[in-house]
Amino acid sequence: MPSTQLLQRRIKSVKSTRQITKAMELVSASKMRRATEVAQSGRSYRMAAHDLLSRLTTVTDVNDHPLYVQREIKARLYVAITSDSGLAGAYNSNILKLLTKAALEDAKNGVKTKVIVIGKRGAQFVRRLNDIELVAAFPGFGDHPSANDIRPVLTSMVQLYLDKSVDDVQLLYTVHQSNILQVANAMSLLPARMDQADPNAVESLDSVTFEPSVTEVLDNVTERLLEVQIWQAMLESIASEHSMRMLSM
Repeated sequence: MPSTQLLQRRIKSVKSTRQITKAMELVSASKMRRATEVAQSGRSYRMAAHDLLSRLTTVTDVNDHPLYVQREIKARLYVAITSDSGLAGAYNSNILKLLTKAALEDAKNGVKTKVIVIGKRGAQFVRRLNDIELVAAFPGFGDHPSANDIRPVLTSMVQLYLDKSVDDVQLLYTVHQSNILQVANAMSLLPARMDQADPNAVESLDSVTFEPSVTEVLDNVTERLLEVQIWQAMLESIASEHSMRMLSM
């Protein structure tokens, strides 16, 4: 039977741990509220970018553009958004499970798997996996990612696709649906294409005149639209991380 002194030490330890977790819960709650507001405000921009990207895919000349052309998939790139720290419930494990499941499916179909990871937790996990190439690993971008933070990820992703090192690019991130519900999600980035259920819902641009040319417009616009998709995914993931950490604590 434990001695009185040992029991007192345990009680003191539990109280100390409770104070720490309570403080972490309050900090996460404060960060979560701000991150949620930012994520929600950015959704309209992401939807507008997606709509414009979808409309561009209706242009006849787009079939010749290297970022829109669809090839037989021999290698697939995953851009996975995780965090630098733990104690956030299933935030990291949900994304890594999604990545592992997709990689196993690719292996079954004879497709090579390459990964770009954002966040130290994801990088540590991928390094231990066999038959998966870790192309690049970036630390977390904090609560306020900027265009300068996202640009190296975008540049690496686009270059791999243009070089035909990969034939498909998927973005893995966590959607913040509510303070108690966050869902790991996969979104297709390249080749740039329309993925709406109803093609008629997208207004065609066939009758629009592009200046100076369709190719130059696509070169300048497509990467910016892809950047918006990644930026919004980062905001959603940050809000999800703080929500899940708050609940864990």
